[in-house]
Parts: sequence; structure tokens; C-alpha cells
Amino acid sequence: MLKAFYNVCALVVTMFALAPASASPELNCKTLTVSGNPEYPPLLWRESADDGYLIGALPALLREIVEPMGLEVVVRDLGSWARVQHVASLGEIDMVAGAFYTSERIRYMDYLLPPITHLPTVVWVPRGGEFVYRHWPDLLEKRGSTLINNSFGQNFDRYAEENLRIEGVRTIEQSFQMALADRVNYVLYELLQGQVKLEKLGLADDFVALETPISREGLFFTFAKQSPCNTVELRERIAASLSKLVDAGRPDQLTQEFTRVYTGQD
Repeated sequence: MLKAFYNVCALVVTMFALAPASASPELNCKTLTVSGNPEYPPLLWRESADDGYLIGALPALLREIVEPMGLEVVVRDLGSWARVQHVASLGEIDMVAGAFYTSERIRYMDYLLPPITHLPTVVWVPRGGEFVYRHWPDLLEKRGSTLINNSFGQNFDRYAEENLRIEGVRTIEQSFQMALADRVNYVLYELLQGQVKLEKLGLADDFVALETPISREGLFFTFAKQSPCNTVELRERIAASLSKLVDAGRPDQLTQEFTRVYTGQD
């Protein structure tokens, strides 16, 4: 399914290249209002509950791309990841910094190629509560938790909806605390984000990531379809700069830098 999505996106990008250029983005759009999952360190998180903004590797990468174009980036904290997706669907923000592909989201967001990175999602369990996990059916008799409206790839999402018991909560800290209290057996969360989040919470020794990932998905910048800043020319320019930075390994460099910031190692 994801391979087909990449093929479709490549065709769309080719069509964009043949289309007449729209007006210069500098004339039409001075500021990009952006949001994303605030539970996504070191890629994206709220540094303070009071200032209303998010920081992380994704905002830093986006600024490196668009500030040379004369555009300002404002990365707002809109609350839960579910609310961010709702606001994007209404066109009340211009971009989402970091989203996996789903057929639902593609109805209201345009995905920019290439993916920023690929992230494995794993089964996190309290230490001592490990169980054999090789493939999705091994979760059938278990209870899990993750963020509300989180996606781990369209195929897994469909399987989980039809077969698994997974409780959605507003913060991933809630999921981990539920696991420690034996209210759920496991937490679904990306490997990278889980490692840094648990380190920050002082729970790194209390959880284990089971070896086999449930999925490994590409992470994308997206434009809200209804955003007035969403033009063919701006998408092409961002995609071209993003491709160069991805090829140069810049997302990995920023991820390492912001891991140190988030965990207080700087």
C-alpha cells in the first residue's frame, strides 16, 4: 500500500513540474503556521505548557528549508495530536510537521516527498512483563494503549481496529503509567520517541521494547489542502530543498542534537 502511495506521489510531483508556476510564494505567504504531535520528542515537543509553541528537530529542519525563501515558521502547540489533525483538516494551519500516510489524512493534506525519515514503532512493556511478540496476532489477547488518533501505518491501523484492544489517551505518559499500574499490557510508540521520553521521565530502566517492530513508516511534512500557502511552486521548492537535506543526512544530525536538548545532555 505504501509503495503504491509513493508511486502516486511521484506521478503527482511530475504533474506539478509540468504545470504553470503559480505566483511567487514570497508574495502570497509570509508566515507558515505549523503544528504537529506534541508527544514526539526529539522531533517535536512542547518545551513549556505556557508559551503555546513546539520545538524540536522537525521545526529546525523546516526553518532551514523555508527561511532562505523569506518565510517565517511559527510552530504552535494546539494540544493533542487528535486536535492537530482536526485543525489541519479545516485548513486552520498551513502545515503539519511529521505525519505518517493514511488514506484518511490524504483527503485533507498534501504529502511532500521525500519522507523526512523512517520510524519503527515497537511494543513497549514493563520490565518483567515481556511476552513473545513476532507478528500482530500475538497481541490478540493483550490490552494496549497509545495516543488518541495515532497511526502506525494503514495496514496495522486497520488490523488493530478490527482485532485489538488499544485504548487511546491524550499523553503517552498516561500510557506508560497505565502499563506500570497493570491496567494495560503494552504501549505502542515509536522506538526513538519511546527511548527519549522514558529517559526524560526517569523510566528508562522500567520498560523494554520488544525486538520486532509492528511497523516502519515514512514520516512526512504535509500541507493542509485548504491552506492559502499551499501552492504548487512552494511545495516544489520545499520538496527540492528537503531532498538535498535528507540526502546529506541533516534530519539525523538534528535528531541527535535535539535528543541531547530534550534529555538535558547539553
